[in-house]
Amino acid sequence: MSKNKRYHTQAKPSKQSTRPGRSKADSLGEVRIIGGDWRGRKLPVLNAEGLRPTSDRVRETLFNWLQFDVPGATCLDVFAGSGALSFEALSRGAKHATLLELDIANSKQLKQNLLTLKVDNAQVEQTDSLQWLSNQSDSVFDLVFLDPPFHQDLMQKSVDLLFKNGYVNHQAWLYLEQEKPLDWPLLPNGWICHREKNTSQVRFGLFKFDE
Repeated sequence: MSKNKRYHTQAKPSKQSTRPGRSKADSLGEVRIIGGDWRGRKLPVLNAEGLRPTSDRVRETLFNWLQFDVPGATCLDVFAGSGALSFEALSRGAKHATLLELDIANSKQLKQNLLTLKVDNAQVEQTDSLQWLSNQSDSVFDLVFLDPPFHQDLMQKSVDLLFKNGYVNHQAWLYLEQEKPLDWPLLPNGWICHREKNTSQVRFGLFKFDE
């Protein structure tokens, strides 16, 4: 949920000082896992300005939508930040998660949280997400979380690279989170918004190929 986000950190924190859709409780340096094996566990996140996990309410809604699709899924968290979405997916039985995070300190915290949870089916890539996606993929992911930093025009670029370089196929789920006033990015023919909701300032949706 940061330019690599949830926490968003691919951009400098000064450019992320206002991420809408975050609650006051979420800004205190921890994220709570909502469901699954680690339900109720709280994990520390860096208390950096503008770097805050996606709200509990948004995550709860998303994983209610995905409840039958997460177990056994391989996940890609493109702008990982606090890793809230990946930890939630792993708690609910995801097979593996890859977390992309540019900020070095955030990456170290993600790795520490994986150690705390004794996770051996996830990896953190300390990298620029767009550069990482610019490489041809050697595997296809079942579930992709895409929540770029706001106001930086990164959503369409990220979506284009995901499809161009083979990170998703027609069986994948694609989760997008962006500023509420914006239109959804252009997706390849056949891809539709399966479900969507809004908070006061955030628009989030789940996309799937319409077979």
